[in-house]
Amino acid sequence: MDHKLVTEQVQIKKRHCLHMAHLNQAQASALKICPMLTEEEQSSTLLSAIPASPGYYQDGDVIIGGLFSLRATLRDTRYMFGFQDTVYLPDFVFVALPKHYQHLLAMVFAVEQINKDVNLLFNLSLGFSIFNVDFTEMKAVASSMSLFSGKSPPVPNYNCRMEKKGELMAVVGGVSTLITTQSSRVLSLYNVPQISYGPFDLSLRDRAQLPSLYQFPRDSAALYQGIIRLLLHFGWVWVGLVVPDDIRGETFLRDMTQEMDNNGLCVAFAEKIPEFSAEEMVESDIFDMKISSTNVSVVFGDTYSLMRLTYNIFCHFVIGTIFVTTSDWDLTTVPFGPSQSYTYFGGGLSFSFHMDEIPGFKDFLRSVQPAKYPRDIFIQDVWSMLFECPYLSKDGIRKLSRCAQNDTLASRSLHVWDMNTSAQSHKVYAAVHAIAQALHEELSLRQEEESLEKAGSLPLHPWQLHPLLQRGQLERGVGKGNSMNDKISTTRLDIFNYQSLLNGTTAQVKVGEFIFESQDSQHLFINDELIMWGERHNGFPSAHCLGNCPPGFKKQAIERKSFCCYSCSPCPDGEIANETDMDECIKCPKDHYSVKPGRQCLPKILTFLSYEETLGVVLVSVAISFFVLTALILGLFILYRHTPIVRANNTNLSYVLLVSLMLCFLCPLLFIGQPSPATCALRQVFFAVVFSVAVSAILAKTFIVVVAFKATRPGKASQMRLVSRGSSAIVVLGSLIQGCICMVWLGTSPPFPDVDSQAEFGHLVLLCNEGSPATFYCVLGYLGFLALLSLMIAFVARRLPDTFNEAKMITFSMLVFCSVWVCFLPTYLSTKGRAMVAVESFAILASSAGLLGCIFLPKCYVILLRSDNISRKKLLEHIPSITQ
Repeated sequence: MDHKLVTEQVQIKKRHCLHMAHLNQAQASALKICPMLTEEEQSSTLLSAIPASPGYYQDGDVIIGGLFSLRATLRDTRYMFGFQDTVYLPDFVFVALPKHYQHLLAMVFAVEQINKDVNLLFNLSLGFSIFNVDFTEMKAVASSMSLFSGKSPPVPNYNCRMEKKGELMAVVGGVSTLITTQSSRVLSLYNVPQISYGPFDLSLRDRAQLPSLYQFPRDSAALYQGIIRLLLHFGWVWVGLVVPDDIRGETFLRDMTQEMDNNGLCVAFAEKIPEFSAEEMVESDIFDMKISSTNVSVVFGDTYSLMRLTYNIFCHFVIGTIFVTTSDWDLTTVPFGPSQSYTYFGGGLSFSFHMDEIPGFKDFLRSVQPAKYPRDIFIQDVWSMLFECPYLSKDGIRKLSRCAQNDTLASRSLHVWDMNTSAQSHKVYAAVHAIAQALHEELSLRQEEESLEKAGSLPLHPWQLHPLLQRGQLERGVGKGNSMNDKISTTRLDIFNYQSLLNGTTAQVKVGEFIFESQDSQHLFINDELIMWGERHNGFPSAHCLGNCPPGFKKQAIERKSFCCYSCSPCPDGEIANETDMDECIKCPKDHYSVKPGRQCLPKILTFLSYEETLGVVLVSVAISFFVLTALILGLFILYRHTPIVRANNTNLSYVLLVSLMLCFLCPLLFIGQPSPATCALRQVFFAVVFSVAVSAILAKTFIVVVAFKATRPGKASQMRLVSRGSSAIVVLGSLIQGCICMVWLGTSPPFPDVDSQAEFGHLVLLCNEGSPATFYCVLGYLGFLALLSLMIAFVARRLPDTFNEAKMITFSMLVFCSVWVCFLPTYLSTKGRAMVAVESFAILASSAGLLGCIFLPKCYVILLRSDNISRKKLLEHIPSITQ
């Protein structure tokens, strides 16, 4: 009984298949059924219950199938009432994609080219059977079955064609991973090769699951590096990543994150877009506030997988973001109209693998008209959308009502139709030629083995094309202009910018290219002046975590935050940051200085303590004044050389001291002016020797004061002569020792002219380097030793009678001298540049003036104002009382 029922059903299907084969093509398309089955038969199999769109069929000896997606609809339009009652509602179209019609035309054009070449298929004609699967997996399965049965809805395991002529040999499709996967599962059961023209997906390379599927190879490394170089070119370091929630998206997210880390870029957020669902796409909030955290987002995916993203951007009014994407997501197909799409996606940059134009394809597109292709059931809908005119339906046959039948696609604006060949259209064209070339090779092999007549009568089978396609036939079919083959050494990527043109339309405009040869050989060429950044950006957009660090500031890491999030700190003096977002400031050369706020280095001005500046004039004036004053005192002492006060404490020592003080006052003149090797060597030596003479003379005078008063006792007169000779010896010996120290200094490490670039801001101070600091401090130490020795002896003699007694005056002078030089040392060490020279000059003048004032001014007062009270007799009257 069961066997009889099955046999009857088979006979019914055969009769209906034969009946449908004789129907007119337009009527068959309008009826949409083959065969007319009972409800029980329809419910017996799932595939017979799936509505599939009518196809566009062209007869031929060999048939190539095509699965394209011209719109996005609901996944299933069936409403079940019980187990048998099923109601089919018209497809609800969410998005119409008229630009995808170019994919279909690329296949038609390729078939026409191949059929014109009589030598390619040895007089065999090539036909096609094309279905629109609407990005719907169920329709993809049903349409794949319809390719075998020849009619829609499909009849599983039956060929409704009258003859065996026109056997399905291969299929081109689909545009997305899900569509490709589902159709390949059906086609692989019959060993029919399928070539996907969608994005390359590693998950589709599983030969165990999808043995009949082929993809165009794609160099992912070139794409990753191109995006990285573009981000670095514009200085975008805080970037979001948006990918579909599938294996392709996971792979891209992993690899791109690694590449960004390697190049110092940070991921602001990483978002996976769930699978597109028409019922939920508006209600779901994908981004929340993530996309607003940066101005730039890298988006990876195709038009369909990112449909949810597109609607969320529109519904939540996300504007101002620059999207960097690939040509798989065509921004020009966004279904908001040109003005709205540019508002949301204007300024976007897109990478596309470079392909040469298909020869003659543009001329073919210009010739496409509804009247020329009456069997094309899709052209009516496309024409209606492109030319914005409705169509009338009468007796199931649709006709355009107010559309000019002679209009051409070339007259349409760019945002609705692009005459340039898209990447997907190029793949479709290349896939058809690859199949034809594989058929040609198969026929050539037969011709070598059999006669041409016998070879032509042998049937062709789809499985015979697999070895030819596996040997790289697909790669060769892409043609010369393809750069997607990973075996080609150089990969070229075109960079497009989504712009609003002057006529109000939007288009992708080429603004640069990226050439990838290897990891070490990459070239990015981009014309920044051609780029339009959209309505929300007045100028160049930035992508940073906390803003840019302007020139003059360096980046400073913030604790517990990404290295791309940093604060800005100003460059210290002498360093600059002449670019934005510099990690470290650059030190200026020694002969340059930085200008606030540390953006550039300027040459420093050469300077030194000169005679023209105020400080130099003051020091010179003081030095000359004291020199003249000392000379006058010397003249006064010479004039009154016979007076007791002048003769006291050795007249010659007074002359030596006054002359040495005169020379001391002239020492600062050697410190002022531009240093030279001669002045550097002379000034310290001259200062050291002259001061040692002066201090040695004071030491001798101190010694004489003590001995002189002791010589007034009987028998001590002879000692005075010895002391007088001894005082000369003290001066000579004290000066000689200092001279020897200076000779050693000059012989080992003499002073020399030098430049101090740090002493004064913006200046190069010319000064004398002391050479050996140790020798310099030995000179000062020796002077200090002589001064302390004089101070100690004078301090001992301070209680002697003060008439003609210089002990107190010498004590005060040595106190002043020592105080000046003790204060000089820390001050000298803490100053730099011209101030150091001024400090030493001031110390010389102050110490010399202290000696002159404390020792000689009181004597001048006595000589000039109280000379009548001075006599040796009055001096001797006080001696007995002291010595007793």
